[in-house]
Amino acid sequence: MAMIAERGLDGLTMAGLGREVGMSSGHLVYYFRTKDELLLQTLEWSEGRLGAERSALLSQQALPVADRLAAYVELYVPEGPRDPHWTLWLEVWNRSQNADADARARQAAIEGAWHRDLVALLAEGVSHGELRRVDPDRYATRLRALLDGFSVHVAVGIPGTGRDQVLTHVREHLAQTVLTAS
Repeated sequence: MAMIAERGLDGLTMAGLGREVGMSSGHLVYYFRTKDELLLQTLEWSEGRLGAERSALLSQQALPVADRLAAYVELYVPEGPRDPHWTLWLEVWNRSQNADADARARQAAIEGAWHRDLVALLAEGVSHGELRRVDPDRYATRLRALLDGFSVHVAVGIPGTGRDQVLTHVREHLAQTVLTAS
């Protein structure tokens, strides 16, 4: 992740990574087989860390659902252009068109964790009357598509779609569609 942040994916080579971690590129190939596998395992590691952070945020039952939903969104949206986590996601998505079934299933598992957590949070909010009555699964699908679209714009640095602007758009969307009037 540090190399991705520093050099981007164009600058990530097996030989360069090997030098960085004190291992030959041959050893990296032995353990990861391909750069695609290395990237996917790095994404799984990164998502494991984010998943733990997401779980900690969402399990804070003392916080209103609206606050936990805002924390979910803030964790989802990239910090800015070339955010290493999102740079990695974009590359894995791009490479997934040619990936084998196992790699695609692993990527779907990562996506599924974000989705299940959001569905559970929305269902809790609806059942407690903290959110408007929506179908949690359908709403989560649409909200994640909105977040993905905005996040790509932030990650690649499209002018006018910085993190602050995106968070404002998403807050407005949530207020118009799911949050109850306070």
